[in-house]
Amino acid sequence: MTAHYHILGAKQFNRTELEELFDSAARMEDRETWNTDPRFAGKIMTTLFFESSTRTRLSFESAMSRLGGKVIGTENAAQFSSTIKGETLEDTIRIVSGYSDIIVLRHTDIGAAERAAKVADVPIINAGDGAGEHPTQALLDLYSIRKECGRIDGLTIAMIGDLTYGRTVHSLSYMLANFQNIKLLFVSPENVGIPSYVKHYLEEQGVAYSETENFEDALQSAEVLYQTRIQKERFPSIEEYRKAEGRYIINRDILSRMRKDSIILHPLPRAGEIAPEVDEDPRAAYFRQAQNGLYIRMALVEKCLTF
Repeated sequence: MTAHYHILGAKQFNRTELEELFDSAARMEDRETWNTDPRFAGKIMTTLFFESSTRTRLSFESAMSRLGGKVIGTENAAQFSSTIKGETLEDTIRIVSGYSDIIVLRHTDIGAAERAAKVADVPIINAGDGAGEHPTQALLDLYSIRKECGRIDGLTIAMIGDLTYGRTVHSLSYMLANFQNIKLLFVSPENVGIPSYVKHYLEEQGVAYSETENFEDALQSAEVLYQTRIQKERFPSIEEYRKAEGRYIINRDILSRMRKDSIILHPLPRAGEIAPEVDEDPRAAYFRQAQNGLYIRMALVEKCLTF
């Protein structure tokens, strides 16, 4: 089987690779170059999503189209694929590999992307695997931090909300270990704290972190507030969800107590944890962050298809 460049997890990237991707993403922001590269003419991307998505799926599909390729796929593969007939993920990937040049996979199971990569004849991009990882989201998060703050080294970054099931937090934490003098502040209810395996990795890499339930601890210390949704669909019971629901909400009052040089990020969608009144504040960077997803994913598709 031919070797391919897969995007499977955040730990696969070193700093040099990250900087190269960020430079490529910056190049992709030049709209005059869209649809002009003959390397992608006739190339086909399959988006295979077993879990719901708006931003990730559409930004990947837009990325492929902007590069000059084509897209096929399904937004509800759990219902509208042969999986409902009992077909394994591995067999699905073997078949779809014959139809396309690259596969973007979102799945409910942790480790699904790695399973797919073992049998695929084309590059696999992990677009989220259950409560595991979301490496392309972490890449656009880092790219956004660099654009908004002018640097990544030396920042204090507060991650707020559902840190147990929040795969974006896991991937971003892993990637931040590539940078110098980073401080991470994990702010969460007790029942959705950052997992021990993430903390263990940070300790191995020498990354400073602390944990708290107090939102106020982040407001004056962090240059980046990375707010996340309390993911009702991932909790084992409604009782556990209610313990965490509505604990941390960024509103006008919170804005008044934040650092003037800080930014607010959110992987989206939001579900009440950032009030609409915050949107007009220049520190609210989450819509700019979502737009950056297009550029990062264009850079990733380019890398995978030209490896």
